[in-house]
Amino acid sequence: MIELSDVSASYGNVPAINGVTINVGEGEAVGLLGANGAGKSTTLRAISGLVKLTSGAITFLGVDLASLPPHKITELGIAHVPEGRQVFPEMTVNENLEIGSYAPRAKADRASSLDLVYSIFPRLAERRKQLAGTMSGGEQQMLAVGRGLMLKPRLLMLDEPSLGLAPVMCDVTFEKVAEIHKMGTAILLVEQNVSRALTLVQRAYVLESGKVILDGTTAQLAGNKQVQAAYLGI
Repeated sequence: MIELSDVSASYGNVPAINGVTINVGEGEAVGLLGANGAGKSTTLRAISGLVKLTSGAITFLGVDLASLPPHKITELGIAHVPEGRQVFPEMTVNENLEIGSYAPRAKADRASSLDLVYSIFPRLAERRKQLAGTMSGGEQQMLAVGRGLMLKPRLLMLDEPSLGLAPVMCDVTFEKVAEIHKMGTAILLVEQNVSRALTLVQRAYVLESGKVILDGTTAQLAGNKQVQAAYLGI
């Protein structure tokens, strides 16, 4: 579905990722793991067109993304749920969700998409008229994921969805992401909670200093002594 081939990107003169090669298949759930500053978020931003490539190529369903502006990439069916949720605090839950369906391919099905999001996240349905800024962090994370779903994405990219959440809300978030994946949506998950991420994805890549240093199935990575020592505390 999506392929990154030897992708490098920088912020100004500071390299962020170097020679990253990864792929996500149709309907697959794949993890991007690693410590802070490893290049995980930059990889997602490169896919979304928010960071320009210095070398390499990214293709989605055969389409070259490198020359496309971010809104055109989104219209192809790639939804990016950023770190820190970034909901619109002065807008209601329902208004935040409606913004997620601005693309032509999603706008026509806005009503049915709203019904789907509210069925997955009943708490959002209860708070549809509430201002997003008055909700808890966990509820805002639900809203951010729901807004991504409003695009009717083929690929849903999630950047640190458990960050800053209480353990019970972290559990709920991962349960909902698993539910979305079972519906057939491909997932690319950036997550520092490696042990939890490995329960959701089928495969994962480990980034360090902007490079992929390991990749494999969840079973292979969970049993890898380097991963156990660095990320699982074993």
